[in-house]
Amino acid sequence: MAGNLSYFIIFSSRAQKEIASAWDWYEERQQSLGDRFIQEVVRKAQLIEQNPERYPTRYNSYKETILSTFPFLIIYRINKRKKSIRIVSVFHTSLHPKKKYR
Repeated sequence: MAGNLSYFIIFSSRAQKEIASAWDWYEERQQSLGDRFIQEVVRKAQLIEQNPERYPTRYNSYKETILSTFPFLIIYRINKRKKSIRIVSVFHTSLHPKKKYR
């Protein structure tokens, strides 16, 4: 029952920069669109936190899931010993896939 374990989320500095950059880009196009993007990231992060094993492992021990409304993947790793989830990237799907795990 992975959902019953109390995990906590850590956003890497890379993920924080990617989120800020995407927020800026969306806000330049339409007011409040950046805020909707942030809300979607938070909603998905909460789902990950509730059940970290829910999404598939894609590379080594990295798991990923796509946002519902925006073309971004959340890439993360689980540390079961520390009960933490490290979001390593909020990756735009149009970028070269080899850059996902760097």
